[in-house]
Amino acid sequence: MISFDHVTKNYGSLAAVDNVSLTVNQGEYLALLGPNGAGKTTLVRMLLGFSKPTQGTISLNGTSASHCASRIHLGFLAEQLRIPPYLSGREFLSRHATLKGLSGLEANKEIDRIVALVGMQGKEKKRSATYSKGMRQRIGLGAALLGKPKIVILDEPVSGLDPMGIRDFRTILEHLKDEGTTLILSSHLLSEVEKTCTTAAIIYKGKILVKDAIESIVKEGESLEDMFVRYIEEAHG
Repeated sequence: MISFDHVTKNYGSLAAVDNVSLTVNQGEYLALLGPNGAGKTTLVRMLLGFSKPTQGTISLNGTSASHCASRIHLGFLAEQLRIPPYLSGREFLSRHATLKGLSGLEANKEIDRIVALVGMQGKEKKRSATYSKGMRQRIGLGAALLGKPKIVILDEPVSGLDPMGIRDFRTILEHLKDEGTTLILSSHLLSEVEKTCTTAAIIYKGKILVKDAIESIVKEGESLEDMFVRYIEEAHG
């Protein structure tokens, strides 16, 4: 579903991403892990077409990421989600539905489904200026899931959610897994990553250190956090 082929992204003399080759298969739940400044955001920005690689190619479901058509079946939730304060949650979802090519009765039915899915019934018509961070995050997740995308990319999706919200989020992702959705999850909350994802890729100083099934790269007696620290320390020397 997703392929990075010898991708490099330079900013002046800095290689934010350095000759990365990475594949994500259909239905795979991949945790993209790395310290701040490791290159995670740059990888995601190139995948979304916000930035072009200096070298190499990126494709989504066989289509170059440089083409708008590659993003038809893609949903994205940014870490720093911003909803215009004058819009209600439903209005925000309606605008995203239009971008997904949905309109009229079809759009309304899909928005109703999403509002129920993310637990915002009875609150979706209130202005987002009145929302808590967790409520904005639920609406943002809903926007990412409009139209049942085949690929979903989530950047710190449980930020601002209370324990009940985190549990609901996990249930939603389990439902998407059953539907064969491909997921890339970028998060510093490793305990949640461990409950959600089946594979992990660690990026450090623009290079992929490892990409494999979590159960294969976590040693006996290690937590996911222990494994992460081990790889970073070994790479750091």
